Amino acid sequence: MIAAAVGSRTVLIASAATGVRDRFAEALLQAGHRTLTAARTSDLLGSVDTARPGVDLLLLDLGLGGGDGVSLIRHIRDHAGSLPIIVFSGSVIGADEVRGLAALGVTGYVNEHVDAQQILSSLAPHLFPDSFNRRSSARVVLAIPVSYRFDNTIGGALTLNISKGGLAIRTMSPLAISTAVRAHFQLPGADREISAGSRVVWSDRRVGMGLQFEQVDAGDQTAVDEYVDRHDQAGPDA
Repeated sequence: MIAAAVGSRTVLIASAATGVRDRFAEALLQAGHRTLTAARTSDLLGSVDTARPGVDLLLLDLGLGGGDGVSLIRHIRDHAGSLPIIVFSGSVIGADEVRGLAALGVTGYVNEHVDAQQILSSLAPHLFPDSFNRRSSARVVLAIPVSYRFDNTIGGALTLNISKGGLAIRTMSPLAISTAVRAHFQLPGADREISAGSRVVWSDRRVGMGLQFEQVDAGDQTAVDEYVDRHDQAGPDA
């Protein structure tokens, strides 16, 4: 299910480890996102002050807080309010700290040692939160054939679910985030095929990929909207 507006995000990567900063920045840059980096607390707070509200997501090493991650988050909140914060899990000291972070609105964690090719899929729910939030866009479980063209290649698979904003597709060979595709599918009971200019906004080899609709004929969009509205109440959530 894809509902978030597609586009590049600005991510601030705050870690004392050069390797972590470089790996995450490279993966994000290759996907078309913008990055800022900070190696010290002063750099972090300075970036937040000067770039906010331009920063969409903060990836944070709690070690920058000198052993007091909760105080560091509290300080960041003073500077940046509700800025989404994802903590590098290896920098968490213990369960008490996790509870303290949760009280400050931090519920996302990412392994700083995750394989480079998995960085984007790990961050996708945080880069495009609406795409993973049923409350913001209903999704309906749906397994129908879908074909999709990218460059000069045509792929085929089955859908996982559909929303008014896009499709989730089951495939062992998902495309890279930001890839532009043209998807073709036919809703159950419909008498014609829908064609949707789309873009990949999440990709996970264990699951598949999500397509955000970008260009859809008005009649086709109405057909999708009506299908989702009819089946949302009874359909299971994927």
